[in-house]
Amino acid sequence: MYTIYHNPRCKKSRAGLQYLQEKTSDFKVVEYLKDPLTFDQLKDLLMRLNKKPQEMIRTQETMYKQNFKGKNFHDDEWIQIMVENPKLIKRPIVVKGSKAVWGDPAEEIGQLF
Repeated sequence: MYTIYHNPRCKKSRAGLQYLQEKTSDFKVVEYLKDPLTFDQLKDLLMRLNKKPQEMIRTQETMYKQNFKGKNFHDDEWIQIMVENPKLIKRPIVVKGSKAVWGDPAEEIGQLF
């Protein structure tokens, strides 16, 4: 089973969901703004993505620019920032087993098939 961490208001996330729907029906959708990730869940996702926390921050968000741009935080601090501000997490993220991909562009999800 696949899991997609999705924000329905995001064009890229909707494209990722559509790509997944075209490939399989064996998935579940997690709207992470409504059902926020815990610190441990996000840390696990980052490990599956093989990404550092800062690589998964949406740096174009106003919240990032006003509060975090140019500041140095260690990985656990970035994870906590993303847990408290899930809008800052790049999306969509699709997980299959021990692997995950950031689905931007949506074709990146194909790596999991």
